Formats: sequence, C-alpha cells, structure tokens
Amino acid sequence: MSSIQIRTEIPGPRSRALMARREAAVPRGLFHATPVFVARAEGALLEDVDGNRFIDFAGGLGCLNIGHRAPRVVSAVREQLDRFLHVCFSVTPYESYVAVAEKLNALAPGNFAKKTILLNSGAEAVENSIKIARAYTKRTGVICFEDAFHGRTLLAMSLTSKTHPYKAGFEPFASDIYRIPFAYAYRNPSGTSAASFASHLEDAFKRVVAPESVAAVIAEPILGEGGFVIPPRGYLFLLQEICRKHGILFIADEVQSGFGRTGRWFASEHFGIEPDLITTAKSLGGGMPIAAVTGRAEIMDAPDVGALGGTFSGHPAACVAALAAIEAIEKEGLLARSAAIGKCFEERARKWQKKWALVGDVRNLGAMCAIELVRSAETLEPADAETEEVARYCYEHGLITVTAGTYDNIIRILAPLAISDEQFDEGLDVIEAALASVIEQRHTAMSRV
Repeated sequence: MSSIQIRTEIPGPRSRALMARREAAVPRGLFHATPVFVARAEGALLEDVDGNRFIDFAGGLGCLNIGHRAPRVVSAVREQLDRFLHVCFSVTPYESYVAVAEKLNALAPGNFAKKTILLNSGAEAVENSIKIARAYTKRTGVICFEDAFHGRTLLAMSLTSKTHPYKAGFEPFASDIYRIPFAYAYRNPSGTSAASFASHLEDAFKRVVAPESVAAVIAEPILGEGGFVIPPRGYLFLLQEICRKHGILFIADEVQSGFGRTGRWFASEHFGIEPDLITTAKSLGGGMPIAAVTGRAEIMDAPDVGALGGTFSGHPAACVAALAAIEAIEKEGLLARSAAIGKCFEERARKWQKKWALVGDVRNLGAMCAIELVRSAETLEPADAETEEVARYCYEHGLITVTAGTYDNIIRILAPLAISDEQFDEGLDVIEAALASVIEQRHTAMSRV
C-alpha cells in the first residue's frame, strides 16, 4: 500500500451503509474513533471500504507496535493453522505456550526466578494479577490510582478511575479497593517531586487502609487511557520501596506501555523498578489476542491447581504470533526505532507548544507520545471540544488518531514502530494542520462575538 490518497468523501458511501447496519445490529455502547470501515491494512497504513487510505497513528489501540500484518506473524499463524487450531492448554498442553512463558520470564525485569500465565486480554491479566496477589499475601486490599485505566470487567473496572463512560451505571463495584493520586505533575504543579507524590501512599495507610490489609498496589508505569502521563524519576522506585517495607506486592500494568512502545521492552525498565507482577497484552500478540501475568515464581505458584486458567487462554495461534512479534522487535531494531520516533515527535510538538497556547503539555517516552490541549495556560481548562475537532480533522485528512485523558483533551500517538520516516512526518503534518485549523476557527468565532 502506498501513502495516503483520499479519493472520496469521509466517510464514504460504503462506510455510511455499514454504519447504518452497525447501528441496527450492534449496541450503542461500543464507541468508534472514526466513522470509516477498514478493508485492508499493511504496515502503518489502512484502506477503507471506499478506497480511502490512511496513516495509522492508533495501531488498534496500541496492539500493533510491529505493524499491521507483520510478515513474521502472518507466516507463523498460517503455519499453526496447518497443525492444529484449538485444544485448550488445560486439556492437552502444547509447546508454544511454554515457549512464550519462557520468553516473558527472560524479558521481564528482575534477576529472580519467574513464571508466566497466558490469558486473553489486558483486563483478564489484571484480574488474575489481583487473584494471585491475594492468594500469596492472604490479604484483600488493593490500592490503585486516579486517572488509571485497567479494563472494563468488574474488578478491572473497579480499579479504573474515569467514571464516564467506563463506570457510570455499572455499580456496585468490587470491594476493598482504594485510590490515591498519581504523579501527574502537569496538573499538580505545587508538589511535583517524586517524594511528594509518593507520600500519598503512606498517607493512605494512615487515613484509609492499614498496610497489613493491603495485598497489592497496581500502577501503570505511564498512564495509558489517562493520557500518557509520565511520572517524575524516582517516583515508581519509591512506591516499590514503600510496598517492600510493608510486605505489599507491586504490580506494573504494562498492557499499553510494554513491548517496545517506550524504547524498552517494558516501561518499568526506564524507572529502575522490578515489579513483583507485570501484566501484558496488546502488542504482545502482534495483532492476535493474548495477554499474560509474569511474576516472581513463588508468588505465581500461590494459587492452587485449577485456580487459574481459561478455555482459550494462550490460544495456539496467539502463542506463535507472540513469539513472532517478539522476534520482530528483536531482529528489526524496533526498540531503537521507538526512541527515534519519540525524538522526532518531541522536536515537532515542542514547536507547536511554543507557537500555540492550545498545546499545554507535550509528553513522550520513546514512541509513547501525547499532547494535552488546554484553553488557558493559567487555569489548565481542558480543551475537550477542540481535541475532538482535531481528531475529526485528522481522519478527514487521512490520519487515524485516538484521544485520551480523564478530561478527553489529549491526542495520543500509538503509531506502529514499523512506520517509515516519511509516513510519520506526514502524519505529524496532518496534526499540525488540524491544530492550526481549530485555532483559526476559534479566533474567527471569537471575532464575531
């Protein structure tokens, strides 16, 4: 597929027809970032059913760090289909499951014995990590963070922070869950040191829940749906040390930040932490559904035989895809590529920040990139409507993006690491034009008042 070529209106007639069918057949609760239906995808490009081509800065919500239809993954899955499709690891085990576990045990930070269980989704990995932590510690409490996202199933949703659309109307939530502020320096400028943010955990032990009642603290090293918020250096290490002091397990949710997105296998590596448990999913499968919990061997062995598992967990096709995806990251230099993408983004985005007050904050660690849009540099009022307009402009001009943030005011970039320099620059050009267009529209509207 070549670069973007817009040949029809967006959305085109075929996408509109499919959307009408979708509205009649599928519940409204499913959100769509764009109103177009995909027909083909390759690398970092998509083509819709009307023949419009797009650069993909969403990557299937962070699942395609190695790109669409990565050759190693496609080949591995095809070969697996010729052997067997499904047998269930709990009935008749197979080697590829064990091989993925061995690989994750070797890649995860920490010089200690590890074990891994494979699952279907990030939310399922999160739920199982809490089960394992409770089984090991014989405690029930869990501490999570404001602005965090851990999934949509009951326990994962209970850990998730944002109310609308994720939690409202689905009460009651799981019990024994306690929430503290995350190290969101841009929105908490009065106390931005790692120590000041970490003190919230010790405060919680005095005011909310006794430390001896807490099984685990679960944190995204970098907030995902919360807006790609990067904590100050030392913060996560301090959290881990506090947990160690009280016999509490530290769980790193690396569902979105793992597998090369930040320029390392895991974002945890940037912060010098060795989590007791790590949850992974998304880009682990290179486009196939697979997730995992990897952790200290003695902790992972705490649940009784039969207490963990699932019918499709660690599906054979997903296992070979994961092995191929890991191989692609290793052999195609995608960790270094992530760092290069992040550098390119930051150079461009800092210019936008200097030029336009709308761009309040620029954040990235490797290719985990975001801009936070605000209406005022003084009040930091979230520019949610403007963010929606930027996203609309982008897909209407050949770029797929996704928004994020508790206040819906963040444009995040999850472009495949396999994207070419030309494609990435072209995508940034579209975002820059979108920002300029939205700002011009606002100035025009204000001048008429």
